Amino acid sequence: MPRRLLLGLWQRWRRYKYRFVPWIALNLSHNPRTLRYVPEESKDKVISDEDVLGTLLKVFQALFLNDFDKQSEILTMLPEPVKSKYQDLVALEHQRVKLLENRHQQQNILKPEEILYKTLGFSVSRATSSLISAGKGVFVTKGLVPKGAVVSMYPGTVYQKYEPIFFQSIGNPFIFRCLDGVLIDGNDKGISKVVYRSCDGRDRLGPLKMSDSTWLTSEIHNPLAVGQYVNNCSNDRAANVCYQEFDVPAFFPIELKQYLPNIAYSYDKQR
Repeated sequence: MPRRLLLGLWQRWRRYKYRFVPWIALNLSHNPRTLRYVPEESKDKVISDEDVLGTLLKVFQALFLNDFDKQSEILTMLPEPVKSKYQDLVALEHQRVKLLENRHQQQNILKPEEILYKTLGFSVSRATSSLISAGKGVFVTKGLVPKGAVVSMYPGTVYQKYEPIFFQSIGNPFIFRCLDGVLIDGNDKGISKVVYRSCDGRDRLGPLKMSDSTWLTSEIHNPLAVGQYVNNCSNDRAANVCYQEFDVPAFFPIELKQYLPNIAYSYDKQR
């Protein structure tokens, strides 16, 4: 009986341990491939924050232009120089694809994953993992990913260390612990889904959305918002990606925040 109880506790700990301590701390001794040497005084960045920001702006702007006809309400709230910039970009894009439209009446609206491929040279999507008992995973579906590229974002509600997350955490394998103890709940089901939608509606300013909630559905507007399904490496499969923390700057364009798949649990926290 005691042996069965201890075995049950150990199995529970194995499921929950990643929520309380960094994954790398428990696995370095067993899997040396997870060790990444970081130069002294470095902030543990594979690429610079400027490069991350540049990628996000490039992809989000392409998504915005692709869906330009539905952005009329947002455009009315933007400063004239910003509005004119987008109108000029759309005019150039229409000229570029005009020959393609001569063949047949085809809408110049691409799927988000096609926009990602067109912008970064590759596309990714979630599907059944090739790893045993790993559930879903993330795959490159088209193109080639260059070293150092941003391939996904970890979506979800962002909790500070002192904020309530107990009930959301029960049976939830999608809670990610950042280096500073901040938690991101990337579960797209159950109470986690309800909390995210609630915060998303709370922060909306008229037509201006401060975050993207489509990652909770099958119709994802931001094709990068699949990071919660990236599986850990194993002794048989070495890691081909690593995570990097990034804080969205205050000057991030307000019209592009509709593609950010994260939102703060507390209204007064700008994260």
